Amino acid sequence: MTNHNSAEPAGADTCRVCQEFDLAEAVARSERDESRATDCRVLRRRHRAAEHGEHAEHGEQP
Repeated sequence: MTNHNSAEPAGADTCRVCQEFDLAEAVARSERDESRATDCRVLRRRHRAAEHGEHAEHGEQP
């Protein structure tokens, strides 16, 4: 299983919304629902960009 969370921005590990997206992705992957897992990653990335100031494509701070 690939960890798509290797570049955690500051505070993302304690952010409830980020944790909920991580859990939803894990559930989707356990159910072999790759489409839903991808949706979770996209939504988490957008959330991080909006709330944590992370660059949406590369996981970098602007």
